[in-house]
Amino acid sequence: MPEPEPSSSADADDDARAVHALAEVDELLDLAVGALGGGRRDGQHTMAQAVADALRTGEHLLVQAGTGTGKSLGYLVPAVRHAVQTDERVVVSTATLALQRQVLTRDLPLVTTALGSRLPRQAQVALLKGWHNYLCVHKVAGGYPSDEQGTLFDVPERPGAADHPPVAEDGENVRESLGEQVLRVREWADGTPTGDRDDLVPGVSDRAWRQVSVTSMECLGGVCPLLAECFPEAARARSREADVVVTNHAMLGIAASGSPGVLPEHQVLVVDEAHELADRVTAQATAELSLPTIEQAARLARRHGGVPTTDLDTAGQHLASVIVPLPEGRFPRGLPDDVRLAVAAVRDASRTLLTALKPEAGSRDAGDGGRKMAASAMLALFEVAERMAADPEQNASTVLWCARGEDRRGLTTTRLHAAPLAVAGLVRTHLLTGRTAVLTSATLTLGGSFDPAARAVGLAARPDAAPVGPPVLGARAAADGDTPGQLPVAAPATGAGAEQVPRWRGLDVGSPFDYRRQGICYVARRLPPPGREPATDAQLDEIATLVEAAGGRTLGLFTSRRAATVAAEAMRERLDVPVLLQGEDQLPTLVARFAADEPTCLFGTLSLWQGVDVPGPACRLVLIDRIPFPRPDDPVRSARADAVAAAGGNGFMSVSATHAALLLAQGAGRLVRSGADQGVVAVLDPRLATARYGEYLQRSMPPFWRTTDRDVVVAALRRLAGSH
Repeated sequence: MPEPEPSSSADADDDARAVHALAEVDELLDLAVGALGGGRRDGQHTMAQAVADALRTGEHLLVQAGTGTGKSLGYLVPAVRHAVQTDERVVVSTATLALQRQVLTRDLPLVTTALGSRLPRQAQVALLKGWHNYLCVHKVAGGYPSDEQGTLFDVPERPGAADHPPVAEDGENVRESLGEQVLRVREWADGTPTGDRDDLVPGVSDRAWRQVSVTSMECLGGVCPLLAECFPEAARARSREADVVVTNHAMLGIAASGSPGVLPEHQVLVVDEAHELADRVTAQATAELSLPTIEQAARLARRHGGVPTTDLDTAGQHLASVIVPLPEGRFPRGLPDDVRLAVAAVRDASRTLLTALKPEAGSRDAGDGGRKMAASAMLALFEVAERMAADPEQNASTVLWCARGEDRRGLTTTRLHAAPLAVAGLVRTHLLTGRTAVLTSATLTLGGSFDPAARAVGLAARPDAAPVGPPVLGARAAADGDTPGQLPVAAPATGAGAEQVPRWRGLDVGSPFDYRRQGICYVARRLPPPGREPATDAQLDEIATLVEAAGGRTLGLFTSRRAATVAAEAMRERLDVPVLLQGEDQLPTLVARFAADEPTCLFGTLSLWQGVDVPGPACRLVLIDRIPFPRPDDPVRSARADAVAAAGGNGFMSVSATHAALLLAQGAGRLVRSGADQGVVAVLDPRLATARYGEYLQRSMPPFWRTTDRDVVVAALRRLAGSH
């Protein structure tokens, strides 16, 4: 007679605990929402229960929560409950400063207070940022060596420098000299309890902040005489004691690159605005090499290390002589031989100097701060040069390219860059393995599938994933009008390594908004496809007709600065409505003016496609000039497309179309920000309706009512304009 299954009662107990936990999360969410003065939203409750279940089972969770869902409380309530009840630390990361402030100053205090009486204790919360975001008290006190060529007051600032000017609370620029800014920071340093740059209002330029801060590599650490007063050390100490730590994607990028100790030990990671994670990790892992960086490292070695730098000086000049004539762009077969040899010479010279700059064994002299700064700069130089000089066959996973731009003095500088071909492995290994991750965003599904987002962070595609396009074309990337290929789907793991495949599920909790009733997606099918010119006469006529019908109230999203400028200038000549243009003032100021005056229009480029939140009648029309495919000369994305094609996939769909789908979803999402909003998203690129990849792109956008009939759209906009 077979014995009964020994796990049956245990399974029943687990099920009972799970049901109790979900009921408790439901009740706690009602408490938090009630404290905020809000009402019940089914999608928010579905999300909170799914997060609680993921924290219980250890399964990774991808949650798409549309605008208006209240996703912050949807993950914070179960996360705070889990942290307090299990003593497992939760790290919450956001991509934007605005959301970080909302989570830290509004949502988390509300949740911890509302849940405090229902949990064993109140959750402890901490904020953690990169080292250079905090004031260095030793540097302010004058004990840290200077890293500038001149003193604070004898280095002139170039007019129009790239450093961000300080901005007051109302968004207006504050005109101060570099010296005035630093003096103001020093006065602020006497009273700040945090040393956090974001608590300084109005802010200061990057150059001014460098006078009072250091990077983690430059920090003196244990030998600093003011260690007890160190702001970044205090922030890290608080994070090691907290239940919930709020940080940003840049910190995740540093951790994903393999830097130990960047984040405190944690068992749960919540990534808000998760659609940006892979790009932020890529940015953090991208390095550059140029003559100015070599000269800076050599200067510090001479001044603070007292060592000659003849070999490095010679290697730097030789490298400059071979890269200045290079054309801008990617090196698909690795660095040219002469360039690689020149980089190797920089590597060898910096390695020798790094040895010479090492402190004597057992030395704990705080006066060696300059030597440590020099050693840190030399180590960074050596690591970059070593990475770029690697054998091309061993360096296939690195994208290398040449680019030019202005330095702080306004001089054109040629730079070599290196970036990882893919970051999925870095994210999986350093961020996801050994902990539970919840990744959420309003735009996680592309073409109706979670698989592109999952693959970007190193999660295997689900075996039951539905195809998102017709059959694969083969190695050739699709051109406009071609049949797109199916996005590559990872096969289910089998065999000995199957248990190592991360378990995950995707959940779309929808949005409380009725998109088909509230919005129209209009594709200007009759317009010619966009060409090389920033805007055609037909496009400008279309823009004028639509903006006039809307009575202004237009957010214009353009894929290039030239296109935005041409359109803005044309509308200013043709129409009697105010037209603001990105770049003519600080972005917060422009957005505030756009929201405050209904007839006003705001035209701009990619930074307007995400994060602009203007509910109400001020935004009735969102214009998109063309499908936002990445530039053909984008080195990292073009390399990734080539890699997909070489593997037999469709590089166009896997890289270019995925990038465009995400931006379209974000841009179109600017229209409906509340249950009362109504309007039109107008895409002036007929390929969205005529190309075979158009349906995939449209499935990534909010489900507006679709049309290609301009007369219908003009009539709708006029009715909306007449109702106010």
